Amino acid sequence: MTLSLFDVLLALVLLLTAWRALVAPDPFRATVLFIVFGLLMALVWARLAAPDIALAEAAIGAGLTGALLLDAVGHLRAGRRRSDGQGRDDA
Repeated sequence: MTLSLFDVLLALVLLLTAWRALVAPDPFRATVLFIVFGLLMALVWARLAAPDIALAEAAIGAGLTGALLLDAVGHLRAGRRRSDGQGRDDA
């Protein structure tokens, strides 16, 4: 197994994306970086000749989990707007 320049760059971008997702101050940005990380991981699994794991990572890791996290971020932002008095008045 030989290591190509693409594999090295992919590993570096994967590490950089993981780090940026962990230290992102904005939950939306962290979620988007998490989705990008999952898609990059799917590419890594495909490069390692594991297409079944790559498909599962893309579907579950990036797709389903990413959608659930984006929904949670939306609910968090809506809750902040309501608590700041910018949302609709329920009283």
